[in-house]
Amino acid sequence: MVTIIINPISGGATPARARQRAELAASLLATRHEAGEVFVTERRGHGRELADAAVRRRDRLVIAWGGDGTVNEVASALVGTETALGVVPAGSGNGLARELRVPTKPAAAIASACAAQARHVDAGQLGGRWFFSIAGLGFDAHVAQMFDRNIGRRGFATYVRITARELWQYRPGQFQINGAASVAALLVTFANSAQFGNGARIAPGARIDDGLLDLVVFEEHSRLATLVGLPKLFTGGVERVRGVSIRQVTEAVVESSAPMLFHVDGEPHASPTTRLEARVHPGVLRVAAP
Repeated sequence: MVTIIINPISGGATPARARQRAELAASLLATRHEAGEVFVTERRGHGRELADAAVRRRDRLVIAWGGDGTVNEVASALVGTETALGVVPAGSGNGLARELRVPTKPAAAIASACAAQARHVDAGQLGGRWFFSIAGLGFDAHVAQMFDRNIGRRGFATYVRITARELWQYRPGQFQINGAASVAALLVTFANSAQFGNGARIAPGARIDDGLLDLVVFEEHSRLATLVGLPKLFTGGVERVRGVSIRQVTEAVVESSAPMLFHVDGEPHASPTTRLEARVHPGVLRVAAP
């Protein structure tokens, strides 16, 4: 049995477009003679509920059609189970889909997931919440919160606009990592995969199945230096930006003087405490991808 879970608003989709997605998904399952069901989410958290139900039915595959937030909801329900995750990328960044080299066309992505031999990949946790691509604190978490609050059209263009606007006024936070001296960091990122999405590679050496997280700390020396260094996110040279350090960890503790805002796969969360723990869980998720 195959379940396809569709986020109707991912990537700035309209209700009409959501109906088209559902009809296409059902048609593709029928064409492949796959027994399955197609669901459209109705609210935040619904994707996880639908994926939980698929696990209870012992479905072999659940395909998340949406952005990284949708994928995170669905995958969180599949951790530690025999049900595999498939992805149809339709979000603003599609970081995990890009890492897994999932086809961008929905028909090809669904066909690929249905035909693929499932393999195991790692998952991370930050503040007790699962992530499968990127999690972190600082500027990216701030932008994630602004994007989440945006009441207009979603999509990559909106994300870029918010990032450009907020970069001028954001001030780095003070973070203490693993008991070391406090640093003023633009961001503290835990990377299970290499990129935020859309080719922005925050941790070029990260691998989704190596049993490690790449911890990236970006200490800002000046806003001008930050702006000059940003293009290196798209050329794979972020480790050469002044103030950036990257090291591999299996776990870490981040502390601050106040409760911290953080994100998991682009979904913002407010920590109730001044301490956050991150750790990797090797091989706990099965994915059906090329």
